[in-house]
Amino acid sequence: MRIPTFTTIIRSFYTLSNYSIRASNQAPFKALQPLTRGTILKSMPTIPFLGSFFSTSSSSKMSYPLQKSDDEWKAVLNKEQFRVIREKGTEAPFTGKYDKHMPEAGVYTCAGCDAPLYKANHKFKSGCGWPAYFDSIPGAVTRHTDRTLGMSRTEIVCSNCGGHLGHVFKGEGYATPTDERHCVNSVSLNFSAEDKAAEGTSSKV
Repeated sequence: MRIPTFTTIIRSFYTLSNYSIRASNQAPFKALQPLTRGTILKSMPTIPFLGSFFSTSSSSKMSYPLQKSDDEWKAVLNKEQFRVIREKGTEAPFTGKYDKHMPEAGVYTCAGCDAPLYKANHKFKSGCGWPAYFDSIPGAVTRHTDRTLGMSRTEIVCSNCGGHLGHVFKGEGYATPTDERHCVNSVSLNFSAEDKAAEGTSSKV
């Protein structure tokens, strides 16, 4: 078991305790039931410090088309990106640059490899504190069972590089076409205003 750093411990306790549930506009997709502190806790991406005391996600055992060593990833990602994308960390809720980002067109890509993940019209306002999508570009996102934090959730990762995105939840009552919520860290994403990114542009190597 990896011993968490002091910074990771502080960040973990901050994420758990130092935020409030905020009201948000729900149009065009409106939640049918109010958020609770428990809902936000359940929807949070994995926190390394707490997760180290439970079993790990099955995604760590998988192989992906784009393979890099930790040193190679650190050369192309900043410290926060590496912590979230490669170490399955989390960003504090309501702080990510794409939380309230609602473009009319464009594509959200993986911050690690530039692979297209979500179209702008997949995004909706969930009020959970992280970017929310009701669907992804076909084949772009891979799901794994995540048993960290003492519960069973569905982790989502980039199908090209295995980079951690967040988690997906079903049946929460959102009036979306799929009734799914892909709860994604902003730091795991980039945004391109060009829809052509979804048509098969090459990813970083």
